[in-house]
Amino acid sequence: MSERLRDRKKRLTRQAISDVATRLFLARGYEQVTIAEIAEAAGVAKMTVTNYFPRKEDLALDIADDFVALLAAAVADRPAGERVLAALQSRYAEAVARRDALVGFAGEPFVRLIEDSPALTARLRELHELRERALAARLAAERGTGADDVPVRVLAAQLAGAYRVLFGEAFRLIRAGHGEDEVAAALAEAGTRTFAQLAVGLDQS
Repeated sequence: MSERLRDRKKRLTRQAISDVATRLFLARGYEQVTIAEIAEAAGVAKMTVTNYFPRKEDLALDIADDFVALLAAAVADRPAGERVLAALQSRYAEAVARRDALVGFAGEPFVRLIEDSPALTARLRELHELRERALAARLAAERGTGADDVPVRVLAAQLAGAYRVLFGEAFRLIRAGHGEDEVAAALAEAGTRTFAQLAVGLDQS
C-alpha cells in the first residue's frame, strides 16, 4: 500500500470513528457513551479508537489540531508587510464567510452537546488556551523574544481573546435559534467592530 493511500485510509478511519461517536453523543449525551460502545458501533477495536483519539473529548472535538493552529498559521502565512491584526481580521472574515467550525459554526444539537457537558466545555476552554499559546510562540519567534516575554503574551491574549469571545457569541446565537445566515451576518458585523476596537490599542500590530 502506498504512503498516500495509507494516509488516506487512516484519515477516513479516524473520521468514521469520530462520526459514529458524535452520533452516539448526540443521541445519549457525552457522559453516557463509553469508548467500548463507540468501538463496537464503529466496527473497530477499542484500542483503535484510543490510538486515534487518546482523549475521549476529541472524539467530539475532532478538529482540535486545526483549532489550536488557526491563529498562529494566519500570522505565519500572511503576506509580507501585512500587520498581525489585519491578518487575523482577514482570516476571521474568511472563516465566517465559509461558516467554518473553527470559529464556532455548528448545528444547535452539537452546540448543546458541548455546552451541556462539563468535560467538553473544559476541553474547549483548554483548546482556546492552547491556541493562545501557539499564537504567542509565533509572535515571539517573529520578534526574536522568548515565548514567556510578557508583552508578547499580553498581545497574544488580546488577539486570541477576541476570537474566543466571537466563538462564544456564535454558540450563543446558534443556541438561541438563529439560522446560519443570521449567525454569519451577526458575526461579520461583530468581527468588524471587535477588530476596529483592537486596532485603537494595537496600532503596532
